[in-house]
Amino acid sequence: MNESNRTSGPPRWLVQGTAPFARALSGRRWFPLWAIVHHRGRRSGTRYSTPVAVVPTESQELILIGLPWGRNTNWARNVVAAGSATLTWKGREHQTTAPRVIEAAEAAALAKPFFRNVIRRFPAAIVLHRS
Repeated sequence: MNESNRTSGPPRWLVQGTAPFARALSGRRWFPLWAIVHHRGRRSGTRYSTPVAVVPTESQELILIGLPWGRNTNWARNVVAAGSATLTWKGREHQTTAPRVIEAAEAAALAKPFFRNVIRRFPAAIVLHRS
């Protein structure tokens, strides 16, 4: 499939080029803006670990992750279908439940003030509840 046939998501060369760097930093205690979402494929059942950027929220009970490539991002669809996910963040494992994809305006309202303008530019975000 060439680049013109892709419907969404980052270019493959970008993912392959940045993945080693993102995986090395994600989930570490000293790098709190990046985490790793552990989830299963909704059809295949395959286990995946996806590096993501966590957006700080006003509530300690919520975890907000921007979806710069839109609501049809595969990892987000997998998490919503499963109804939960494990997140490696700040050096610890966090169990999350009740994931839902939300619009940018709602995500901006949940984010800390410094991050509101950034998250407002994304087409969507996913919010998870810590269990």
